[in-house]
Formats: sequence, C-alpha cells, structure tokens
Amino acid sequence: MPWFSKKPRIARAEANGKQQPSRMEGLWAKCESCDEIIYRPELEKNWNICPACGHHAPWPARTRLANLLDSGSFLENDTRLEPLDPLGFADAKRYRDRLRTTRKSLGEADAFIGGLGKIDGRTVSVGCFVFEFMGGSMGSVVGEKVARVFERAWEQKCPAIIFSASGGARMQEGIFSLMQMAKTSAALARFREVRKPYVSVMLHPTTGGVAASFAWLGDVIIAEPKALIGFAGPRVIEQTIRQKLPPGFQRAEFLVEHGMIDSIIHRKELRQKLSQVLGLLA
Repeated sequence: MPWFSKKPRIARAEANGKQQPSRMEGLWAKCESCDEIIYRPELEKNWNICPACGHHAPWPARTRLANLLDSGSFLENDTRLEPLDPLGFADAKRYRDRLRTTRKSLGEADAFIGGLGKIDGRTVSVGCFVFEFMGGSMGSVVGEKVARVFERAWEQKCPAIIFSASGGARMQEGIFSLMQMAKTSAALARFREVRKPYVSVMLHPTTGGVAASFAWLGDVIIAEPKALIGFAGPRVIEQTIRQKLPPGFQRAEFLVEHGMIDSIIHRKELRQKLSQVLGLLA
C-alpha cells in the first residue's frame, strides 16, 4: 500500500464506521448575536456572556445554580423522579426511547432540578429548568418537581426562586402535561399563606404553558437581556392575526417597557440583586 492516499484520513475513518472528531472540535463558539468567534473556555469563564456584544448565551442549569447560590449550599431533592410514557406516544421516535437517549447524553433525569440552597446565608427553595432536556418542556414529573419547590418553601417558611427556560408543555404526555399548569399554580397559591416572596427569573426562552402559569405569577419577575418571553411565538401570532408585530415584540426589553415584567438584570449582577430582593421582602 502506498504511503499516500487520495482519500483524507477522516474519510477513511468514516468508511470504516469510525468517527474521529477533530482535536479542535468544541474549542470555539460563535455568538448568535454578533457572529464573533470566541474561545469556548473564555466564554465559559465569562458566564457564557459574549465579551464582544454582551449577548447572554444559554447557561447550564447546574452551573447557574453553583454560581448564584452560596458555595456548597445547594442540596438537590427529588433525584429519583423520572418521567414515564403514560400514553405510549410515538412520532419519529418512541417517547420512552427519546427519554432514555436524552437521560444518557445529558446525565439528567428530566428537564428540571430542584432543591434547597442559600443566597448570602438566606435559605431559599430553588429550581432551574434544563432547557437541553427536550426544550425544557414541562411534563408530569417537571410539574411535580416545580410544585415541590413551592411545597418545600411552604414547609421551610422561606422564599422560592425558579429559573424558567422552556418551550412549554410536553406534547408527548398530552393532557397530563397540561394539568401541570393548574397543579403548579395551586401549589404556589398554598405557598402564599406563609407570606414569603416568590421570585420568578425568566430566561431565554420562556414560552407556552410554563409562561402561562407559575413563571408569570412571581411577586418579583426578572428577565435576562433579550430573553424571548410569551405564550405563543411571534411567527405563530403573525400567522394567526395576519399582521406584522412591532420590533422586539415578546423580548424582555419590550415587556419591561410595557409593564409586563419588573426588571432586566445582567447575569453577573443577578446574585447581588436576588440578595437585595430577599433582604427587602423576606
């Protein structure tokens, strides 16, 4: 066999059924806002905020909690709750297979993490959506975990904080997913009895049944810059009403201008602002 070949090595590897990723793969990221190419370790060091334009890229849920809560204070609950397939749903892929694949690739049981933590020494019942898990969709287990955030806050007589990033109800669970809107709202209504604050932090995107239930029921509603927030998406609304929507419609800046949310806070300032809110209201 000659020492040279017309086929590149990567092609030969693919022909043999073996994929050999480049050593440079995953080292660089492209900003969705300004198209700047960023060295990924630098981006992660900067809390996934573009150093060129300040765009807030998605941030893993566990990393978010680790940075916003007191170091080592987070105690996760409900780790054994996992979704089932009550309808035997199948589209291009069976729901149970989709769940199994996603659990294996992400190492998460479902699209929500909840537990107890502290912010500047104050105990909070906190939860955060994992958007990478089927678009952060809310099925029966996610709804149960959200409800338990409020139930733990009721038991501990402490504030509740939820970071929402979701495409809405999980269609693979049908009516079971839609019932979670009422379930989470009822748990929140009970939590109101202890007269402690519920801070809702809306991330990009927060839409559908999550936005239409507990996410928009906070005593204080905060959003990250340029987060898309609403029930139906802009394209769906335009196709329904057959009108062009105003520029920036459903973005955080549009919503705060029209009184729909309380404040837009930069990611690096959020821990300090949450501490101030809890100090005033808790």
